[in-house]
Amino acid sequence: MSNLISVPKNGTLSNSNSNSNFSTLSHWLDDIFNRDFPSVLTSNFNTGMTLPQVNIKETADAFIVDMAVPGLKKSDFHIDLDNDLLSISTETKEENEHKDANYTRREFGYASFKRSFNLPESVDEDAINARYEDGILSILLPKKEEAKQKPVRNIEIS
Repeated sequence: MSNLISVPKNGTLSNSNSNSNFSTLSHWLDDIFNRDFPSVLTSNFNTGMTLPQVNIKETADAFIVDMAVPGLKKSDFHIDLDNDLLSISTETKEENEHKDANYTRREFGYASFKRSFNLPESVDEDAINARYEDGILSILLPKKEEAKQKPVRNIEIS
């Protein structure tokens, strides 16, 4: 589905006309920050959440965005639509405190992500819906009636 354009975490739009053999600075930075660092470097602040992978499928009637995000609740997600920009984000915070007679241990955890996509004009924005089931967030982006593929029609010659 070439109409949806991924927007990197820094919010800048990727150039769809760029030569795919040359990485842009934003892709290079995304690669650096999404790479698995050795646990020695990240053990104090890594919560294990990475930028989730997205599958986008186009059918005759809709686009379907599936995102694998296990371990969350549907209330953890924020899905916003702002001028044809669909943004999916979550933010989780965790704080544990253990007290014993001789010590206090406090641990903090924080994880978040945000994925954004430019929607094509063919999407019926009023009919978008989402569901979260078995660790998969699915967003249905129905097409407008005039954008739906029409069945093949045989035209008789008179």
